[in-house]
Amino acid sequence: MKKNARLIVAAIIAILVIIIVMQNLDQAPTRILFFTITMPRALLLFITLVIGFVLGLLFAAKPKRAAKTND
Repeated sequence: MKKNARLIVAAIIAILVIIIVMQNLDQAPTRILFFTITMPRALLLFITLVIGFVLGLLFAAKPKRAAKTND
């Protein structure tokens, strides 16, 4: 049951992301530090989504604990 709920939520989020990206296909100048890059807003949104997803995975991962040794 819990897996089905997570799958449904993930599908809804994916559909919303696709809708938002498809509505933002126009070009937008983007400043990154000292550079100005002109790219479609959809690409900028997708890059932001990927960065957020990767950061979420990195911070959600449980660190491995070192085995305790008895000396």
